[in-house]
Amino acid sequence: MKLGFFTMPMHPPGRDYTQTLKEDREAVLLADALGYAEAYIGEHIADRCETIPSCLSFIAWVARETRRIRLGSGTVNLPNHHPAEIAAHVAMIDHLLEGRFLFGIGPGGLRSDMEVMGNLDADRAAMFLESVGHILALWAGEPPYDLEGRFWNISTRRTLLADTGQGVFIKPYQKPHPPIVVTAIAPGSKGLAAACARGWWPISANFLQAALLATHRAAVTDPAQWRIARSLFVADDDATAERYVREAKDAYRFYYWNLLAKRRSGGAGNLSSFKHDPAMPDDAVSVDYLLDTMVIRGGVSRVVDELLALREQAGPFGTLLYCGHDWADPPLARRSMVLMAEEVMPRVNAALRGSA
Repeated sequence: MKLGFFTMPMHPPGRDYTQTLKEDREAVLLADALGYAEAYIGEHIADRCETIPSCLSFIAWVARETRRIRLGSGTVNLPNHHPAEIAAHVAMIDHLLEGRFLFGIGPGGLRSDMEVMGNLDADRAAMFLESVGHILALWAGEPPYDLEGRFWNISTRRTLLADTGQGVFIKPYQKPHPPIVVTAIAPGSKGLAAACARGWWPISANFLQAALLATHRAAVTDPAQWRIARSLFVADDDATAERYVREAKDAYRFYYWNLLAKRRSGGAGNLSSFKHDPAMPDDAVSVDYLLDTMVIRGGVSRVVDELLALREQAGPFGTLLYCGHDWADPPLARRSMVLMAEEVMPRVNAALRGSA
């Protein structure tokens, strides 16, 4: 099992924005230095807490300072962008990383982004599929392209000067294109099954209850490409980890309070991924319940045991994604990432090899 990193990111609104950007950068650089295989960066436009509006810009910022880690968009929310813009931008990022880029895509999940971009009431699933179709066609095709759709038409016929390069799109570094990655949240996601059938790589989100991972496993065509994201915290002893997760109000507690408030605002049915049992009433889903059921924490031995139990519950998967949270206590947050890479994962993999 490989170890990766995933961050939305999310920070309390009172924190200095410049500082949190530096913190997010430091987390990715630390992951690279520790041998994490990949790191995904989220993006949200209209949110004071989820504070990276362009994951591609952030990836370009850290590209030269990373050496081995693959960097992924987590995700580019396609309905919020013109597909031609994304095709060009991603191709450039792929060249900057010389093939270390992973193209994470999605329809977007933040309602304020949908409103400001004018697609709150639109068929965003249809927009998503049309956008990715246009992007792939631009990469595979030749000018003048002449792509027609319900939401976007793309052509350079009127302005094409091929000898000068005008009207011609750059193609990605990776052939035929970077791996495409999708994140699934809903139990039994139909979109996940369709994505896997296309050969795209799946991520099961860290705010899906572990008991529901089996509903994603049924859609996975290649377990080695299945990524499972989890909120994790490792300390030198169980008591320190428990105290940090429960009492450091700006880290895990703030994260799940924020997600829960946003999900509740979306109306009935939005808490399905938060419940280990669909029969639970919505008012039983509290922040403490989410901390108890969605955050794996403890000393090294306890976290190893819980991850092996997760693997038993979910079935085989290729990569565990450690989810980034606000560094309410930077030394403890860094220590957690170090312990995860240097002590937890070697023991998990030794146990998995021994049981094979």
